[in-house]
Amino acid sequence: MHTGNRQVLLFATIALGAAVGAHAQNYPAKAIRIIVPQSAGGSSDLVARPLAAQLTQLLGQSVVVENRPGAGSVIGTDLVAKAPPDGYTLLVVAASVTMSPSLYKLPFDPVRDLAPISQLTSLPNILVVHPSLPVKSVKELLAFVKARPGQLNFGSSGVATGTHLSMELLMHMTDLKMVHIPYKGGSLNVNALIAGETQVNFSTISTALQHVKSGRLRALAVSTAKRAAAAPEVPTIAEAGVAGYDYSSWIGLLAPAKTPAAIITRLNSEANKAVHTAEVKSILAIEASEAVGTTPDEFDLIMKREVARWMQVVKAAGIKGE
Repeated sequence: MHTGNRQVLLFATIALGAAVGAHAQNYPAKAIRIIVPQSAGGSSDLVARPLAAQLTQLLGQSVVVENRPGAGSVIGTDLVAKAPPDGYTLLVVAASVTMSPSLYKLPFDPVRDLAPISQLTSLPNILVVHPSLPVKSVKELLAFVKARPGQLNFGSSGVATGTHLSMELLMHMTDLKMVHIPYKGGSLNVNALIAGETQVNFSTISTALQHVKSGRLRALAVSTAKRAAAAPEVPTIAEAGVAGYDYSSWIGLLAPAKTPAAIITRLNSEANKAVHTAEVKSILAIEASEAVGTTPDEFDLIMKREVARWMQVVKAAGIKGE
């Protein structure tokens, strides 16, 4: 390359860097929209709306939520993956975004096409059994099921939902064999367990805890690496003997890939402040969800780890997306 051409390229690179830097310094200069790939009232929406209200105050610009449901969250997520990487189109999405690649052919890659900002929340599942089952711990459940391969039924709120895959993960890690009975929603799943149609399931804490307290269900463990604030007396599955088990039905904030690092850093700082405000935490507590707030790098590792993990679990279990 001629010296003159090298100088032109160098100046162009410097100019581009200066433009990006100036853009990041002036950010945000207009309204920001948060795409939620679920209908209003869904789990992601319930986090996105109070988050947007807090970010509007913290960023000094209007932050609006736009619901783009359809195709199991694919439509809204794809819209963000293909949006300009300028920080004005963001995504609030559930942990299922890391499950989808193992179940469907997607028009985007969640690791390649999205830039993690923060894991905002964590919602544990709770492992519950029918009281007639003669087990009072995870170790006793594992021994009971292993002595009866394929004889017990476990319920879920639907094929490839978090309550299904969290059980498949446990079976994958412990070599258990049980029969999956999917139901159309979390309440139906819990009701089936109470009625004795199934013997065990994973449920969201907010759905199952009232029945645990009334004695209609027995809680054995929570699915997250840390104990749940809503049920601190219940051990984690890892504590109960399955080392390394960790499942959270989290909600996260992401941007299109190649969004400038300075903008990601600003959004991370303000989003983490927002989810730890009393207003947001009180809303999360209704669903027994907890504020988290990670760094972008931490959330990136979570995304990559979970995409790889679900690929392995789904393939081993032979699960097909519906």
